[in-house]
Amino acid sequence: MFSLTRTDGHLLSTDPARLDLALVHLWLSTDTYWALGRAREITARAFAGSMPFGVYRPEDDRQVAVARVVTDGATFAWLCDVYVDRAARGRGLGGWLVAAIRDHLDELGVRRILLATNDAHQVYARAGFTPLDVPERWMQLDRRVPVTPITGKE
Repeated sequence: MFSLTRTDGHLLSTDPARLDLALVHLWLSTDTYWALGRAREITARAFAGSMPFGVYRPEDDRQVAVARVVTDGATFAWLCDVYVDRAARGRGLGGWLVAAIRDHLDELGVRRILLATNDAHQVYARAGFTPLDVPERWMQLDRRVPVTPITGKE
């Protein structure tokens, strides 16, 4: 497992046992555009099959941020479910989290990391991410069911 401590004492850890999965599910299913209404068991399965990154406050060890990486650990990674608690925003935790993930994956030899965002381009750009320069090469099979943003129901 990987861990890193920020100068202000915030701890980043990939230990899945540290994750407050109930809190993570609450954040993602009620306060994101990409996982609105996501079922608790789907969140649990997604994190169980991924490399989790949690950030914890120094004063009480409460989780204040999360991300997960789907990766083969050698060549490719998809960074997703990046979230910083609203009460902890504005302190650079999101940028620190993303940069730490980038650096950790680099140490593993992963050379391509993809992500998708509607509104955090600047956070990711500061960590070196750039828009895809050849989108015509990329394809997808998207079988997600559209969710109504207001109700969170299909």
